[in-house]
Amino acid sequence: MIPKARPPACNQTGQACISTTGPQYMLLVFSFLLLSIGAGGIRPCSLAFGANQFDKGGSDPNKQTVLESFFAWYYTSSVVSVLIALTGIVYLQDRLGWKIGFGVPAILMFLSALFFFLASPFYIKQKVRSNVFASFIRVIVVAFKNRKLHYPNQNSDYHHKNGSGPQVPTEKLRFLNKACIIKSPEDVKPNGVAANPWNLCTVEQVEELKALIRVVPLWSTGIMISINLSQSSFPLLQAQSMNRHLTKGFQIPAGSFGMFLMIALTIWVLLYDRVMLPLASKIKGRPVRLKPIVRMGLGIFVSCMSMVVSGIIEHIRRRRAISEGLLNNSQGLVEMSAMWLIIPNSLNGIAEALNAISATEFYYSELPKSMSSIASALLGLGMAVANLLASVVLSAVDKYTKGEGKESWISSNINKGHYEYYYWLLALMTGFNLLYFVVCCWLYGPSVDVDITMRMMEPSDDDDDDNEIDLPQKNKSTPDLNSC
Repeated sequence: MIPKARPPACNQTGQACISTTGPQYMLLVFSFLLLSIGAGGIRPCSLAFGANQFDKGGSDPNKQTVLESFFAWYYTSSVVSVLIALTGIVYLQDRLGWKIGFGVPAILMFLSALFFFLASPFYIKQKVRSNVFASFIRVIVVAFKNRKLHYPNQNSDYHHKNGSGPQVPTEKLRFLNKACIIKSPEDVKPNGVAANPWNLCTVEQVEELKALIRVVPLWSTGIMISINLSQSSFPLLQAQSMNRHLTKGFQIPAGSFGMFLMIALTIWVLLYDRVMLPLASKIKGRPVRLKPIVRMGLGIFVSCMSMVVSGIIEHIRRRRAISEGLLNNSQGLVEMSAMWLIIPNSLNGIAEALNAISATEFYYSELPKSMSSIASALLGLGMAVANLLASVVLSAVDKYTKGEGKESWISSNINKGHYEYYYWLLALMTGFNLLYFVVCCWLYGPSVDVDITMRMMEPSDDDDDDNEIDLPQKNKSTPDLNSC
């Protein structure tokens, strides 16, 4: 909209284009910076903030079902918004120019911010009590300092949050318990606060760090699904080489097949939340729901099946291409319908719906409420790590499958390469990841199966009886396999 904010358009008379000036370039970079800051603030925090709106005190048995539905529809709404962006907004940018293409999202974001602040008086707002990351560092430092101490036999020898009853820290990751051992009476002030937080931590701080450490292995199992989902360039090449016509006059663009993933995800959430669960509950005569950890495992399995099916489709497509004499012609069309690609895309959508939504619910339920933002950010962190690892896997496959006079599996010529082998490699890796998930699930033990909003270490401000800190009991010698 401001001509001086960008370099003038290049003409076609052979004259040299005028380069971008420093201030113009910095303005562009600054806009990207604002975009990143805004997305970083909205994505992890809005989910935790939205879930907190259901915490109105008390112990409503329907809260967990409501929260499960909230997580599902929150994720679905995010997917629908991406679908709208890739269709409607892109259409505006393509047909009406960048001014309208950027102006419409700017107006929508302004209205979003306006409505958010207008509704602010009605929100439940949790108070931030402490810096969680600083607390983690203190626990590690103090535990190392006290590594030579013996474990006490009395509950009173452990330091607790002021106002809570005496509690014993859990036995898992027991070495961290030394961070909350009271060495002498001088370590605690008369008001119950540690004289030096770098010499003594509370049981609650120790349990927060334990909760995060215990979740990390299960969090790592979701990275493989994100690696599978990031393979968007190969289905694009497949679609370009196949018959995409629905009718003689209309064909689906090759880049649009990824939308079937989003459509499948949305349909699955709708059927699961509004049809399957109510029907199962009606048949059983009681509320029925799958634990988040179970749905996470099912998502990994469906993702594995998606890679297997993708390999089978590519194997058939490549064999037909060779039989039609297209081995050296990657631009030729194979007489095979591209509609077959809807199957793996749909399976990917179901896998993401099962794993991503349930993973967020699992983190939110297992981590203390003071770590809600961390719980909602773990999924995005896993996706970021997966994008990096996907590049590593791709480079390794290209390097080690290429030989003298031999194309690599992921050759730019789709007919000379062996994309099916690459898909099956990902399927094999996902299969091992599923076994790794089962092992992590077994080691983790029983997961929280109580009201999500009544998690440990969060006393109610309205009820003095709730000041008791409800920490997990000592772990049994044999883990509960029902948690898997």
